[in-house]
Amino acid sequence: MPTDRPKGSLDAEKFQKLVVRKWKVSLTLAAIMLVAYYGFILVLAFAKDVLAYKIGEHLTIGIPVGMLLIVLAWVLTGVYVFWANSSYDKSVKDVLKSMRRD
Repeated sequence: MPTDRPKGSLDAEKFQKLVVRKWKVSLTLAAIMLVAYYGFILVLAFAKDVLAYKIGEHLTIGIPVGMLLIVLAWVLTGVYVFWANSSYDKSVKDVLKSMRRD
């Protein structure tokens, strides 16, 4: 498809879409992590009894919830890496390819 852009110039529309998608994914994952983390901290600060509830002889519910928070961070990191490797990198290559056209 012929365009009137000079060779080596940036396709602004593709680039803007790429930047918007990256911010949406990043902010969504960051919001999920922040809500989970600060929710845990707020429960710890204002409702200690909830996390102090014993689910075993020596185990309180705060320990598995804290571990789930750590696992959530790993999962969200994995989601971002998967998205970046499968979708974002392809989009970056497309933008770069469109700049190199003859």
